[in-house]
Amino acid sequence: MPAARESLLDAAYAALARRPWAAVRMVDVAAAAGVSRQTLYNEFGGKEGLARALVRREADGYLAGVERALGSHSEARERLTATAEWMALAARENVLVRAMLTGCWSERLPAPTLSAVPSSSAVPAQRRADGPLPSPGDFVQIVRDRAVAVLAGSGRDGGELARSCELVVRLALSCVAAPPGEGGVAELVRGVLHRQPV
Repeated sequence: MPAARESLLDAAYAALARRPWAAVRMVDVAAAAGVSRQTLYNEFGGKEGLARALVRREADGYLAGVERALGSHSEARERLTATAEWMALAARENVLVRAMLTGCWSERLPAPTLSAVPSSSAVPAQRRADGPLPSPGDFVQIVRDRAVAVLAGSGRDGGELARSCELVVRLALSCVAAPPGEGGVAELVRGVLHRQPV
């Protein structure tokens, strides 16, 4: 039931925008999605399963945005700049992405454990959501490694490239925690990359 699952996740995200996660009721999420409460429980097992699936979906969306940014230009520095801008934008616009990247989960948000939980779900997407969720350090490594994979070649030193990519990722994360002023993240990244081999 992929369409119902997405509708339920959309409804849960919308409910989270209006009230703290502790106040989000499963019956309200089901009603907003136009499905029965039983369908919700069949898909997610319970509120913790719904929270894990919601966090997994937002993580996947964030990483898909990273892939788009890395493919958005032909020049390596501009690809990394676009990736850093995406990271900052995604965190600014999505409270779950911000929490995942920083590890700062407010009391308003669901805070599923990052380790895998036992899953007896018959739904493949839920079994994936019940698996381990990425930590802030995992996201740094994932984005760095994806950037290196996209930018590798052309005789570049792999170690230097990896360090430059990680520097950009960490700089972007610092902009999530303390947003930059005029010029934004792009100006900061371009300034750093001007002195880095990429």
